[in-house]
Amino acid sequence: MRESTAVIIGANGQLGSDLTSWWSSKGVRVVPLTHAEISVEDSDSVRAALVSLRPDIVVNTAAFHNVPRCEEEPVRSHAVNSLGALNVAQTGASLGAAVVYISTDYVFDGAQRRPYRETDRANPLSVYAATKLLGEYYTLNYASRAYVIRVSGIYGRVPCRAKGGNFITTMQKAARERPEVRVVTDEILTPTPTLDIAKSLLTVVQRGEPGLYHMTCEGECSWYDFAQVIFSTLKFTTPLVPAGVADFPSPVRRPTYSVLEKGTLRAQGLPLLPDWRDSLITFLRQIGS
Repeated sequence: MRESTAVIIGANGQLGSDLTSWWSSKGVRVVPLTHAEISVEDSDSVRAALVSLRPDIVVNTAAFHNVPRCEEEPVRSHAVNSLGALNVAQTGASLGAAVVYISTDYVFDGAQRRPYRETDRANPLSVYAATKLLGEYYTLNYASRAYVIRVSGIYGRVPCRAKGGNFITTMQKAARERPEVRVVTDEILTPTPTLDIAKSLLTVVQRGEPGLYHMTCEGECSWYDFAQVIFSTLKFTTPLVPAGVADFPSPVRRPTYSVLEKGTLRAQGLPLLPDWRDSLITFLRQIGS
């Protein structure tokens, strides 16, 4: 049996880099593609990049995910997050490949206070979230073997290219440069490292049925709780001060509760990810060493 070939679109990104390294270490023949090799918003570019490779799996991590800029550039957001997903799904399906689309907890409005199930109705509050939801629909409806993966609060060794970092790097910089650091207590999520997602996603693609998956660590916390573990583990002495969403006015609406229930993983008997705190401490100790 020949080894599987997986194309990772967005391979130099925060998640794409861990997918590339972890999957390669597990015997998958990975072909990493960056924006220099493929533009998902251009159907001709997608076809040219994928047809010659004939992959078994295509993982689409490409996204326009600077949330405020998506509000300012809705056409671009739609082109990358929605039409890009359609282009990848159509070409992947024509090649008989499994197509993986990485989505977001932001498809929910945060109105409820229990973890969102895969079957709960989405209600996006922003251009970014709406275009990602449409990308989900395109992937599920145009790829015969589609895996849509919703993630939350991701962080990894490679900084997010669109944002110039992640929450951990933001806290590190703030602790060095500010007299105090204020972080909100009233947005609840589940921080999840990209390496944990890379591991779980390989298991899902190899053993799981196509469909919609929530893929985060276990548990939930506020951004303030998240920051507390970072400050404690890295021994920052800068004061950490609780704040509220109202203290940071923004033109973009975000869900104040976006914890995801992992019903599909549970139903198929697939391994769950670790608790968010355990994964975070492990990650911080690794980067500290």
